[in-house]
Amino acid sequence: MYVELVSFTPEPEKLCALAARICYTNKNWQTLKQSITEKEIHNLLERIISSGHLSVIEHASFSFYIEGISRVCSHQLVRHRLASFSQQSHRYSKPERFIIPPPLKNEKTCLEILDKAQKTYNLLLKKGVKKEDARFILPQAASTRIFLTMNARELLHFFRLRCCYRAQWEIRNVAMEMLKQVKRVAPFIFKSAGPPCLTGPCPEKEPCGIDITEIRNLFKDL
Repeated sequence: MYVELVSFTPEPEKLCALAARICYTNKNWQTLKQSITEKEIHNLLERIISSGHLSVIEHASFSFYIEGISRVCSHQLVRHRLASFSQQSHRYSKPERFIIPPPLKNEKTCLEILDKAQKTYNLLLKKGVKKEDARFILPQAASTRIFLTMNARELLHFFRLRCCYRAQWEIRNVAMEMLKQVKRVAPFIFKSAGPPCLTGPCPEKEPCGIDITEIRNLFKDL
């Protein structure tokens, strides 16, 4: 798995704070832009995020390139509809490999099925079957690449769901790496980003069973 924050809104926290300021002042944009301080940016974002008035942080967006994930994982990613996605098409390109979950790495039957699927796929191509039809034989373990863009508000929602220890392991790994990288460029916006148990009790009917203090310490160190 490889995750890279490829592009993001310049000075995302300053931009969101300025967007908030214009709601409460008669000053023009140039004056606001030149006069706003780092402390004011943080105070504004603190009030905005803690009050749940998150529309202003939608002005900051972040784009990621992700490769080496399964179709299982990408199917979960694209369920986040307030985002833009561009995914590798197996209509035109061959899958490079299969992503095998850790519990199945030593399961002989599973490995044999994947191997047979790959050989059948290759055989179909040799017979002249188009990739768009041959791909029907491929399992969801087939690897893919995807480019995605989300705004800060949607990312907070994404991290709340996908960084949870009850999330599927692959998308959780992706989400954790995404969070680690956005924290470097917008640390204040994402300082409390992660599963719900970082700021309150676990809302799940069946909690993961991991000590909340341990989880909070892990995200503090990201």
